[in-house]
Amino acid sequence: MNHQSSSINYHSINCRGKLIDLSTPKIMGILNLTPDSFSDGGKFNDEKAALLQAEKMIKEGADFIDIGAQSTRPNAEFLSAKEEILRIGKTISLIKKEFPETLISLDTFYSEVVKFGFDEGIDVVNDISGGDFDENLLKTVAETKLPYILMHSNSSYEKMHEKIQYEDIIMSLNFEFPKKINELRKLGINDVIVDPGFGFGKTIENQYQMIDEVEHIGFGEFPLLIGISRKSFIYKPLGKLPTEINEETQSLHRKVLEKGAKILRVHDVAEARNLVGEL
Repeated sequence: MNHQSSSINYHSINCRGKLIDLSTPKIMGILNLTPDSFSDGGKFNDEKAALLQAEKMIKEGADFIDIGAQSTRPNAEFLSAKEEILRIGKTISLIKKEFPETLISLDTFYSEVVKFGFDEGIDVVNDISGGDFDENLLKTVAETKLPYILMHSNSSYEKMHEKIQYEDIIMSLNFEFPKKINELRKLGINDVIVDPGFGFGKTIENQYQMIDEVEHIGFGEFPLLIGISRKSFIYKPLGKLPTEINEETQSLHRKVLEKGAKILRVHDVAEARNLVGEL
C-alpha cells in the first residue's frame, strides 16, 4: 500500500475500553432500519430481517455495523428522536447478544437516541450533522466517552442537500474540521474519526476532488471514514442504478485506501473486505 506519511498510518480508537487498531483499514457495513432509504429501503426494517442482514455482513467481514433509523436521502421522511428509538427497538441489543465482538456504530443526530443506543451497547456515534441539529448531542457524546464520527455537511437538516459552490472543497473542509475538532476536544471527545460527507451538498466535481486529494483532508491527522457506497455522484453520470456501480465503487475504494483512508462505510461488505485483503 502506498502510505503517504506516518501520521495517517497508525490510529486507534477506544470503544468502551477496547482499543481498535486502525492501522489495517476496517469495513463498516450499513444497516438501514428505514422504509425509505435510497437503495435498500424497507428490506431490513424489522428486527428479524435486521439481525439476519447484520449476520450476513459480519460473516462477510464487517468490523462495524452502522445502524441508522432515519434516512438522510433527499426528500426523506423526517423522524423525531422518539420515532428513531421505536424503529431501532431491540436491534442493537440483539446484534450485541449474538455477535459480542462486532462493533456497532449508531447513525443519529439526536442526543436522546445516543443515550438510548449507549444503554443498548453501541460503540461509536456516527453523526451526519457535526452536532448542529441538536444542541445537546456533543455534550451527550462526551458523557458516553464513545468515539465520534464527525461528518461535514450543511448547517441544518433543511439545507443538508443544498449544493454549495466550493472554490476548493479541500480548503473548505480543512477550515471547518479543525474548528469543530477543537470544540470536541474542549468537551472531552478525544477519539474523532473524520468523514468528508460524500453526497451531502457537494457537486460531482467536489466529490471527485475529495477522492483525488483525500490524503489532505484533516491534514492527515485523523482517521478518515469514506462513505461513497451507492452514491449518486458515481451512478448518475454513468446512467446506472445505485446497485449497478459495484466495480466503479471498488476502484474508488482502492484509491482512497491507497491514500490512507481507515474505514470504508459500505453496502457490499464482501467486495470491500476482499479489496482490503489485496492491499
